[in-house]
Amino acid sequence: MEVVNALGRRKTAIARIYLKDGDGKIIINRRDYKEYFPSATLHYVVEQPLALTENLGKYDIKVNLKGGGFNGQAEALRLAISRAMVKIDEEYRPVLKENGLMRRDPRMVERKKPGQPKARKKFQFSKR
Repeated sequence: MEVVNALGRRKTAIARIYLKDGDGKIIINRRDYKEYFPSATLHYVVEQPLALTENLGKYDIKVNLKGGGFNGQAEALRLAISRAMVKIDEEYRPVLKENGLMRRDPRMVERKKPGQPKARKKFQFSKR
């Protein structure tokens, strides 16, 4: 099998992955993913598409992650892995789609407006 690459985004995080046959190693920015992500919840998020398609331990994944925080990066990686799995076999699409893994989360931080301290917060109003 040749190398399959895919892209995943979430908030400001971008995950570029290169997936090939192997023994289940997930390397993020030259570190193991269990070392890179601090919590077991994030490990579950990363493994979710592989577990749903019953491919845990079948592919080596090399990841370049940048931007965002840990949670955004983990969810960007999850989307990238899901997209790569569909590139490998189109039959995985319905399973991943019904679990909501094929959709990019469009929520972004709202910009700060001029004359306000934050995006929606206003300075205290004074009548006199």
